Amino acid sequence: MATEGAVGVGGGTAGPRFGVRSMSAPLRRVLLRRPSVTGDFAAADWRAPDASLLARQHEAFGQLLTDLGCEVELAPAADGLVDATYVRDPGLVTGAGAVLFQMAKPARVAEPALLGAALTAAGVPVVARLAGAARADGGDFIWLDERTMLAGRSYRTNAEGLRQLARILAAQGASLEPVDLPHDRGPGHVLHLMSLISPVADDLAVVYPPLAPVALMETLAERGVRVVPVAADEYETMGCNILAVEPRRVLMLNGNPRTRAALESAGCDVHGYDGSEISLKGDGGPTCLTAPIWRSPRGQRG
Repeated sequence: MATEGAVGVGGGTAGPRFGVRSMSAPLRRVLLRRPSVTGDFAAADWRAPDASLLARQHEAFGQLLTDLGCEVELAPAADGLVDATYVRDPGLVTGAGAVLFQMAKPARVAEPALLGAALTAAGVPVVARLAGAARADGGDFIWLDERTMLAGRSYRTNAEGLRQLARILAAQGASLEPVDLPHDRGPGHVLHLMSLISPVADDLAVVYPPLAPVALMETLAERGVRVVPVAADEYETMGCNILAVEPRRVLMLNGNPRTRAALESAGCDVHGYDGSEISLKGDGGPTCLTAPIWRSPRGQRG
């Protein structure tokens, strides 16, 4: 079995090229998917975007990641599949390779296969797939540490999905700890675990406490993780959706000044992006837009 940083792919480059067991270790490679400008945005629960601005904002987002030192793998638009630009959800990359999910939202059922093809093209092997009744979205999973994944039980991630993923992770020496997410606004409204928490360092996380599960808040306290709370109005504009490109160096949606100020007061280097079309109108922030391929293991700079 491959371990984090054990496989070299692409261009004959030696050294690690995939592996993720952290939310904030240095992000070396990341997959994006160009947004589709065709399709039924209303049926996909988007507020109708400006197609030209949507494309420009996504391009600028990818350039910002490149400027921050990430190698960006860019997959083509999936025509008609407007949610597919939120490439985090159809699966995830572990230390051994990619795990592809099955998705509960009918409009997204084709996306795991597309993610598998994009990751394979990037040199990441598909090592497991959810099957049968299992359903999961990538936004429901965060790494607490290199051997512990926290998993949200939500309207998009069911008990069978958690059971199968726990077995997959156990074979890689990692455990899965489920937490129940609140009903909030019901199954028609996307609520993922990562809607409520974004770890930005081993000891720091952005959290929206009013909806956070008690088990999550207790776990953070037990681990000595400082919480940066997000206000209700900035929660609505994705102030809680933060992508760490390395510990305390983060990317967030413009328009959340109090959360940004709190992060900067906590010692974070904050980089904003314009996401009126690509994020706000589809309810997908920077974590949703990115599928991490490789984060450097602890102590390794790449």
